[in-house]
Amino acid sequence: MSRIAIVEKQKCNPLGCGGYLCIRVCPINREGSECIKKADDGKAAIDEELCIGCDICVHKCPFDAIHIINLPEQLKEPPVHRYSRNEFHLYNIPVPQFGKVVGLVGRNGIGKSTAMKILAGLLKPNLGQDKEPDIKEVFSFFKGREAQGYFERLRKNEISVAYKPQQVDAIPKVAKGTVRELLSKEADMQKMASVLEALDLVGLAERNIATLSGGELQRLAIAATALKKANVYIFDEPTSFLDIKQRMRVAQFIKSLATETTAVLVVDHDLIMLDYMTDLIHVAYGKEACYGIVSNPMATTVGINSFLEGFLASLNMRFREKPIVFQPAPPSKIRVTPEIVSWSALAVELEKFQLSAREGSLHEGVVVGVLGENGIGKTTFVKLLADVFPPKEGKVSTKIRVSYKPQYLQTDSEELVGQFLKEAEDKYRTQIIEPLGIQALMARRLCDLSGGELQRISIAKALSVDAQLYLLDEPSAYLDVEQRMNVSKVIREIMRHRETSALVVDHDLLFLDYLSQQLMVFTGKPAIHGNVEGPFGMEDGMNKFLSSLKITVRRDKESKRPRMNKQGSVLDREQQNKGNYYYS
Repeated sequence: MSRIAIVEKQKCNPLGCGGYLCIRVCPINREGSECIKKADDGKAAIDEELCIGCDICVHKCPFDAIHIINLPEQLKEPPVHRYSRNEFHLYNIPVPQFGKVVGLVGRNGIGKSTAMKILAGLLKPNLGQDKEPDIKEVFSFFKGREAQGYFERLRKNEISVAYKPQQVDAIPKVAKGTVRELLSKEADMQKMASVLEALDLVGLAERNIATLSGGELQRLAIAATALKKANVYIFDEPTSFLDIKQRMRVAQFIKSLATETTAVLVVDHDLIMLDYMTDLIHVAYGKEACYGIVSNPMATTVGINSFLEGFLASLNMRFREKPIVFQPAPPSKIRVTPEIVSWSALAVELEKFQLSAREGSLHEGVVVGVLGENGIGKTTFVKLLADVFPPKEGKVSTKIRVSYKPQYLQTDSEELVGQFLKEAEDKYRTQIIEPLGIQALMARRLCDLSGGELQRISIAKALSVDAQLYLLDEPSAYLDVEQRMNVSKVIREIMRHRETSALVVDHDLLFLDYLSQQLMVFTGKPAIHGNVEGPFGMEDGMNKFLSSLKITVRRDKESKRPRMNKQGSVLDREQQNKGNYYYS
């Protein structure tokens, strides 16, 4: 069994541990050898050949910066790429297949984006070496695998790659002008017109890029990628910032790009959309920030179910202790509990936007999901309940204690996470901090956190407040599938134990299906007017929402997860005829 040693540079803090505690406690060092030493960057460095795997340094490090990992016995080959000694290792990579959409699913921090950059030619694989290998070594490494043919064609310029990166919010920093001006650089006008139509960008064509929202930037990035002259298209998280209607358009558009002469590769955390748009799936597993392994391709259904189960049958490999389990049907009845807040018929006017709501109420211990397009008033309604501003007509009854997590998370604060979450750490370590995996972030500064890390910190902060109603706006953004399920469990348990209520706005149907007991549905015309209906029971609410999109959803026979039917399929038509859009 091979062993790797990882030192997370961001966490390693020699001053904080009294000066290289790991060096002082290592038994090999104490015998006179130099297994752990001070590296040129001032961080700890570990000699993997001298390391005996005693794990003393792992347990003694107060910042959880050191990981000594025994790799699976089946993994006999060196990594495809290693960033440097004691840093992240990537084993195996997915391979695009012409005529198909290939998906990649896995946790954050286990090399999915690294694999995409290698396939796009933006990062040359170093095969775990300290020096850059020559091209012959790369071909020899992949000899006998599908990847060999891919890299040979890439070197001969027979493959041209168009790559949409994950961070679309960086576009305004590098591109100026209007949407049309940016896209016109990529393709002929006829093709551009069809792409604008397919991605609902026609009305944004003359908008300045600097004024676009996150969802608009996402669709712009997808359009710019698709318009490039390429035969391999790679999309890293194409559904982020998009509402469900937009996700459907994007999924259908991405599916249409795969032809006999083109291949498409997609990384995403929305399992319903990934299931809908892909033909094959690779599962990425491993340990965050340490190593990642990419499985061989599987049929989409098998691949996603294997990921949820946490078990790869072909390798007899379990990579998660417990499977992610879905209920076979929504709850038919909800226990009647005391009311927390109610509202009469409401009307709100904000500049040119109008929002109206039918009377309704929220009750103790219930998690209510909120569904609707972007720009249709969901966040406005959340702020209304939070008493950020009063309605023009009607009223919200009872002044209640509200905890509000906003949709957009930005901070330049240099405050440490441990200080920011001191109350949560003191009171709710086992309820919130540990389940959300925040312990290892406590010594980090808020301004240094990634989007997913900041999201978990914000959720923890909101849930640690003593409130009667918790308003969480898009808590799944930036989170991987496992993190979304963990967040769901934490929210449900806290609402049940505290006898409080949560209103959760999100666009991931699978996440809301897993989390919610009731649903509110927002309809109308984005940026013009919105209508609030509900709360409904899960089945009634989902049927109402999905029928407006003409989408039907069934349960997977094995995992019981919700799956979208192919539009126009026999099952899709049968469910629509029965008015049963949510379950078969």
